[in-house]
Amino acid sequence: MRIAVLGAGHMGSWLIKELSRDHEICVYDLNRSRLEKINVAYILTGYPDLRRFKPEFLINAVSLQNTVEAFEKASNFLPRNCILSDVASVKGDIPSYYRKNDFRFASVHPMFGPTFANIKHLNQENVIIIKESCQEGAQFFKDFFNGLKLNLFEYTFDEHDQIIAYSLTLPFVSTMVFAACMNISAVPGSTFKKHWKIAKGLLSEDDYLLASILFNRFSLSQLEKVTSKLEFLKHIIKGKDMEEAQKFFNRLRKNIQ
Repeated sequence: MRIAVLGAGHMGSWLIKELSRDHEICVYDLNRSRLEKINVAYILTGYPDLRRFKPEFLINAVSLQNTVEAFEKASNFLPRNCILSDVASVKGDIPSYYRKNDFRFASVHPMFGPTFANIKHLNQENVIIIKESCQEGAQFFKDFFNGLKLNLFEYTFDEHDQIIAYSLTLPFVSTMVFAACMNISAVPGSTFKKHWKIAKGLLSEDDYLLASILFNRFSLSQLEKVTSKLEFLKHIIKGKDMEEAQKFFNRLRKNIQ
């Protein structure tokens, strides 16, 4: 299959490497330096080159704030049978874009980052395939991700947003609160160092991506859960209530089983 990839960042370059084993790939990125190490795909000089390549599948892996714009620019040079796809962690305006044009689409969300995941052992990583995706596009990704032994989940766009509020907003907020309270003069223990490493990794992400995850319409309810539990924990600490503390710890242990 002829596949065009827009964006050669962490996710885009990983997809190019994996897909090039079985498919003919071309790639375009505004940042030309990202393309220097890619030797398994045709390098496009601009969107018009897509007309000559005639992709059957286009995977949009540019930064979140530029995803719809990249689709709009590329669509003028694509054959009408080309399937559009995105790998965005926050769908935002992407569903609306899909609905208003005639291209078939397949939307997915790999729930891992190639920078931090163990790429050689992805059997513990997850990926979401959006149910509204066209059958051919969804099957393509199912075959691809099954070949990598990823765990597949299927949700609607709406269900996806709810899942992301839980699986991303909750840990993101907790990590940000930790980072906000850090004291550089502290003597860190091993647990502190692990949290520190997580915080540094999180805050290395693009500001727009972080904000978009927090601005998810389902995020506020998750944040309210955090503040509620913090208030309850403060209540236990102020009262030095050992019995209540043990009950609280036991509930936590059950939650993480």
